[in-house]
Amino acid sequence: MKIFDAHCDVLMKLLEKPSINFHNGETLQVSVEKLKQGNSKVQCYAIYIPESIHKLIKFDAALQCVTLFYEKIATSENNIKVIRTKEDEATLQSHEMGAILTLEGCDALLGDINRLKILHRLGVRSVGLVWNFANEAADGILEERNGGLTNFGRSVVHYLNEHNMWCDLSHCSEAAFWDAFHQAKYPTATHSNAKSICKNPRNLNDEQLKAMFSRNAIVGINFYPPFVVDEGTATISDLIKHIDHMCALGGEKCIAMGSDFDGIEIHPTNLNHVGKYQNLSNELLKFYTEEQVKGFMYNNYSSYIHFK
Repeated sequence: MKIFDAHCDVLMKLLEKPSINFHNGETLQVSVEKLKQGNSKVQCYAIYIPESIHKLIKFDAALQCVTLFYEKIATSENNIKVIRTKEDEATLQSHEMGAILTLEGCDALLGDINRLKILHRLGVRSVGLVWNFANEAADGILEERNGGLTNFGRSVVHYLNEHNMWCDLSHCSEAAFWDAFHQAKYPTATHSNAKSICKNPRNLNDEQLKAMFSRNAIVGINFYPPFVVDEGTATISDLIKHIDHMCALGGEKCIAMGSDFDGIEIHPTNLNHVGKYQNLSNELLKFYTEEQVKGFMYNNYSSYIHFK
């Protein structure tokens, strides 16, 4: 079963400790060896700049992440090819894996659209407007005032639309979610679950999910246990409850995967790194058809690539 995972934070780990070996680093949840073990075909790599890094050097840190992406991850030695267009994904050879560069949060842009243009030219194809708090583009889900898009945020969405890039609504405040949802050409939520199953504020409520599905917008299932269960240990069966609920809302063709690996320290049982993905697909095959599971695992996100 081919795997398409829309969110991991291994670039953050490499930024914090560049000496980590991406080929077989034991401390990584995403590495070349583990990608091969899990039959991963396309992995998205987020540029996430930790809150501890001063605002004025966040763009410099983002550029460091881009350098790490091209020097450590997307190399011919690793047989990992950068995906900038649909053709790049469609022409992956059997021995190749694809890599999509994404931006998690517009903090690093410092309110300057030219910085987004630079990152787009360097390969970024999906942009999350916020992390959990406010920035120049919008409010995050933990910002109490629940503000929507700013004028700068609207200019970001407009740029994404011009280039058929994904506008990632994960982490958005509800007001920002709806503002961006109505304005974005290709809205997505790369790593968010169903609030009806787990009440964490990072999850999407049924109204949000139904709206996404009405536009064939993709939602990636997040593996972080506090987003999966309200309390206790998360299991693969608990993840499937989110998938079941989304299917009941009409999302069969819109459900995908966004593990959050290397951004999470705990994980569902038997799903502790990207190499264990087949444990999830095998369990899903007990309840869904092979065609449906192929959709969840790869085809749904694959069909949503229209980058230019």
